[in-house]
Amino acid sequence: MINFEDRTGPDLGADAPSYPEWEFPQWLAEAKFGIFVHWGLYSVPAWAEVGSGPTAVEDAYRDHQYAEWYANTVRLEGSSAQAYQRATFGPGTSYEDLADAWQAEHFDAAACIELFRQAGAKYVVPTAKHHDGFCLWDTDTTPFNSAVRGPGRDLIQEFATASRNAGLKFGTYFSGALDWHVSDFPAIASDPDIFRLRRNDEDFARYSHQQARELVDRFAPDLLWNDIEWPDAGKSGADFGVAALFEAYRAAVPDGIVNDRWGVPSHGYLTREYSDIGGLDGRHWESCRGLGRSFGVNQNESDSELLSVAELVRHLVSVVSRNGNFLLNIGLSADGTVPDAYRQRLLGLGDWLATNGAAIYGTRPWTGTLTPEQRDHFAVTVGPDATYLSVTTPGAELPPAPLVVTGGVWLGLSKNDGGHGGSDRAVVVPGALAASPVAVLCIPHPADGQARA
Repeated sequence: MINFEDRTGPDLGADAPSYPEWEFPQWLAEAKFGIFVHWGLYSVPAWAEVGSGPTAVEDAYRDHQYAEWYANTVRLEGSSAQAYQRATFGPGTSYEDLADAWQAEHFDAAACIELFRQAGAKYVVPTAKHHDGFCLWDTDTTPFNSAVRGPGRDLIQEFATASRNAGLKFGTYFSGALDWHVSDFPAIASDPDIFRLRRNDEDFARYSHQQARELVDRFAPDLLWNDIEWPDAGKSGADFGVAALFEAYRAAVPDGIVNDRWGVPSHGYLTREYSDIGGLDGRHWESCRGLGRSFGVNQNESDSELLSVAELVRHLVSVVSRNGNFLLNIGLSADGTVPDAYRQRLLGLGDWLATNGAAIYGTRPWTGTLTPEQRDHFAVTVGPDATYLSVTTPGAELPPAPLVVTGGVWLGLSKNDGGHGGSDRAVVVPGALAASPVAVLCIPHPADGQARA
């Protein structure tokens, strides 16, 4: 996967604008877990390839596993998406014609957000505009939007209102440099094409800036999540540039934050998409991925191809223990409902967090050392009053713990089930927790507040 933090061209030399310094906000540092929502015209076909085997580089975009890239994939000769489009919607039907087929008739923002809250999420980031250029808010910039076409509703406003009514922070995803609706390029067929086949002119930079300013002015998003960089003409010090947008955003949302995908030397934190940052190095980062291999709903994905509740829990624990947040994507069906397989997993994750959330929310990474064997079985986080030893393989024979565990209490058990059941470094998981995805031992801090390595 492409990492964006080092893509900061072109070099404008002495004419380069100055950018604000970003401070990772306390709310995001404490939240740890959010929900990404990919939903749009691509949810009507809900079509992409599946399969866990390697795909040849030259076929990766023709056989794309991201359903939200359907508008690109359908233009590649020989793709299954193209065949599906012709067979399902008829020859001559374009991707943009799907704007009138999308109705979102069962979308209930409050019910959707309540499910995310029950899953334990603390923030929500829906797609305001993906690469297809279709806007999910009532924008003044184009009639190609959900208030004029299809649903006839300002869906981002509904998301924002429901999120804040539920006490969740609200962000927006925006595709800054790719907008196929207002571009005239061949379909993207390789990674380099992402940066070659895009508009970098001033008119498009103004267009992107105006749309992003609408999102800031109308919704004051707590998180401004951009994707695939920004048109180069908008990287100067002009009033339609990224620097000007950042200043306007900071003025509107002083506690807001941006991600790292703007193509400029300024960002608030790193993102990793279906990939990892590696070990603990002190930088704030966010892991984002879907339950399967797509962000948009893909009708071809079977239940067995989705992460299980246990896999979700272990991924969350691993990411948080290394100074990261987990932004789990949930694609909505075209009618606006959450697929049952997704719902079941969200509620399962929420059940685990309801018992073990103290080991996640408001914690910081433990800075001690784990051996390779310990890393296979343990993750460690530190809260205000206790250190949490998360056992990611509770049914296994465990190596010695990486820190002193005397006095520990297992979360989810009564006090009578009590201690850790071993010596200072031995860990024996109670049988009642052996089937848990992750068993958590809470180790209260001594009077000096320091965990014992």
